[in-house]
Amino acid sequence: MSYTQIRNACIIAHVDHGKTTLVDHLLRQSGTFQSHQRVEERVMDSMDLERERGITILAKNTSVRVGDAKINIVDTPGHADFGGEVERIIGMVDGALLLVDAAEGPLPQTRFVLRKALTQGLKVILVINKVDRPDARTDEIVNAAFDLFIDLGATDEQAHFPIVYACARQGWCTTDRAEMELLLSGEKKGNLKPLFDLILNTVPPPKVQKLEPFAMMISNLSYSDYVGRLSIGRVTAGTIKKNQRIWRLNEGKPQSFVATQLYVFEGLKQTEVQELEAGEIGVIAGCEETEIGDTIADSELTQPMVRIVVEKPTLAMLFSVNTSPLSGKEGEAIQSRKLRDRLLREVRQNVALRLEETPTTDQFRVLGRGELQFAILIEQMRREGFEFMIGKPTVLYKIAEDGGRLEPMERVIADVPEKYASDATRLFQERKGLLLKYEGGSSHGGDRVRLEFELPTRGLLGMRSKFMTITRGEGLLNTFLNGFAPHKGELPHRNSGALISDRAGDTVEYALLTLEERGVLFLRQGVPVYEGMIIGENAKENDMNVNPCKAKKLTNIRAAHAELLVTLSGIRDMSLEQTLEWIDEDEWIEVTPKSIRIRKKVLSGNLRSVKREDRIK
Repeated sequence: MSYTQIRNACIIAHVDHGKTTLVDHLLRQSGTFQSHQRVEERVMDSMDLERERGITILAKNTSVRVGDAKINIVDTPGHADFGGEVERIIGMVDGALLLVDAAEGPLPQTRFVLRKALTQGLKVILVINKVDRPDARTDEIVNAAFDLFIDLGATDEQAHFPIVYACARQGWCTTDRAEMELLLSGEKKGNLKPLFDLILNTVPPPKVQKLEPFAMMISNLSYSDYVGRLSIGRVTAGTIKKNQRIWRLNEGKPQSFVATQLYVFEGLKQTEVQELEAGEIGVIAGCEETEIGDTIADSELTQPMVRIVVEKPTLAMLFSVNTSPLSGKEGEAIQSRKLRDRLLREVRQNVALRLEETPTTDQFRVLGRGELQFAILIEQMRREGFEFMIGKPTVLYKIAEDGGRLEPMERVIADVPEKYASDATRLFQERKGLLLKYEGGSSHGGDRVRLEFELPTRGLLGMRSKFMTITRGEGLLNTFLNGFAPHKGELPHRNSGALISDRAGDTVEYALLTLEERGVLFLRQGVPVYEGMIIGENAKENDMNVNPCKAKKLTNIRAAHAELLVTLSGIRDMSLEQTLEWIDEDEWIEVTPKSIRIRKKVLSGNLRSVKREDRIK
C-alpha cells in the first residue's frame, strides 16, 4: 500500500466522554468485524482495570479500512497521570480527533493532551459527542473549544477546525448542524461515514522519506509468547523486509539484530507481513532489549532520532519487600530481585515512570506523575499475586536560583452542585488552594458551578475521596500539572495518632467494643493482626498500643440484662487511595492480593515512641 493512502490519527478526549465507544462503532461500521462475530462493548479497553474504572490507561493501536485507504487509530489515555502514554503516541500520528462532551465541554485532561497535539502541528477535527443529552449545550461548547484552541496558541489554520456532531452510543454523526435535529428525532438514519470522509480529507498522509534508508522510532512495546518483545512505531523512512539485519540505536553502543517477524495492525489484530513501508505503523520482533525512544535503522552509522521527552515526575513512592509476620499467607512473598524486575518492566513500558535504587537493598523508589498512576500500578501488581509494601507518597521539589524550594502546582477544576460550592471551596482553601475562577450557578440559569483553583500537588493526596463525600458523589474533579511555584508552607495532615495492636491473634468483637470510644476502627472481628499493625485511628494525637484480641471472661453467673445484643457502631473501610493519604512517614501500607493493611515500620512496641513529636520528624 502506498503511504499516500494511509492516515494516522489519535483520539483525544477527557475521561468518560465516549472515546472508546466511538472506536467500537468505527470498527463495526468499517466492516472490521464479521456480521456473525460477537464483540464486547468497549473492545479497546483491554485491561480489567480499564473496564472497571471506565478509563483508558494504556495507549492502543487499531486500524480501519475505508475503500482503498487505511486509517490507523490510536486510542490515548484521557487522564493527565498517564501523560507519558500520550506524549510518546503523539509522535506516531499526523492528525487528531478532539472528542468533547456536548454538556461538559472541554475539561482539563482535554486541554493537557490537546496542547501536546497542537505543539506537534497536528490537524485537529472537533467531534461534539453525546448531542442526545437533554442538557447538551452544543453551540456553547463549540465556542468554548475555539477559545481553548486560541488559549493554547493554535495557528490560524489549526483554529479553523472542522466540526462533527455525533452520538457515538447510537453510531451516527453529521457535519450539518441542521441535520442533527432530524437524526435526534429518528426521522433520519445516520452512520459514521461523514467522520470517515473528514479524516481522509483533513488528516494529511504521513510525512516520509521513502527513498532514504530505513528508520523507525519505537513508541510502544508489547510482548508475544511466541516471538518475544515487540517494538511498535511508525516507519519514517525507507522499507524493511523480514529477516533483514538492522540496528538498535540508543544512547549507548549500537546493537544489531535480525527482524524475525514484521506485523501491521488490521482491526484489533496484528497481521504478519513480509515488509514494512514508510508511513506505516508497524511492529518488529527480534530484539529483547529494545526500549521506548530507541531508533531502529538499517545502519549503525544512522543518526538516532531525538528521544521521546516527557514531563518530569512530581511524586515519589517507596516500594519494599513485605516483611510483616503475615507475609506469604495471601500471595507470593517476592524477594527484592523479583520486585526490582517487576518495577523495571513497568518503567520500560511507561516512560513517565522512573526507578531509583535506595541505600536499603530491599526498597526501591518509584517516581511518577500522580496518585492515580501509582494506584493503578499497585492494583496491577496485586492482581498478579504479589505481596509488597509501599510508603507515603512524597512530592519532588526543585531548587530555585535563589536557593528556595519550588514545589509542583496543580490546576484543579471542580464541577459541583451550587449548594455544595462553599464546602468544596473551604476544602481546597484548607490545602492552600487559590480560587481563580467561579462560573455558572443560579445567576446563569443553572444549578451547578465550575470552580477553578491553583493548588500544591501535596494538597491533592487523598483529596478525591473527601471531595466526593462533601459533594455527595455529585462532584466532578479534574486536575493537571501547572508548573512549579515557591513552597506554600505546611499543609494540614492527620493530627491524630493510631490504634496499634500490641500482639498477634484474631480480632474479637468484645475487645473492639471496648476500643470504640478511643477512636475510629478500621477492622471488624475475626481479622488476623500482629504486633505493630494499625487497627484504627486514635482520637488523640499520640499513638496507643491496644489489645484487640481480648476475649470476654466466662462466668457461671447470669443476669437478665447481661446478654443484650451489642454490635460495633461503625467501621471505616479504608480504600487504597485513602490509606495513601492517611499514613505518616513512620508507617507502611502492606498490599496483598486479598488485603490492604497499615502497619508501623518498627513493629515492636518497646522500640518505638507513641509521642507524635518523636515519630514525625
